Amino acid sequence: MPNLLGRKWPAPIGRVMAPFYVSGLVVLYGVNAFSNTLAATDEFKNDPRNPAIKNQNANGH
Repeated sequence: MPNLLGRKWPAPIGRVMAPFYVSGLVVLYGVNAFSNTLAATDEFKNDPRNPAIKNQNANGH
């Protein structure tokens, strides 16, 4: 039975792409931290669309 994925190429894709994967995770972490910081500012603290407010109301605070 032939391989369904095609020919297997002997190229080190994971090792070559590792810096891009790591930098993508760093960027996602930074965007998440920045959005959490903005959600806690006075401008958005009382906004009903703020997910932090929804979590506090669900916990009974």
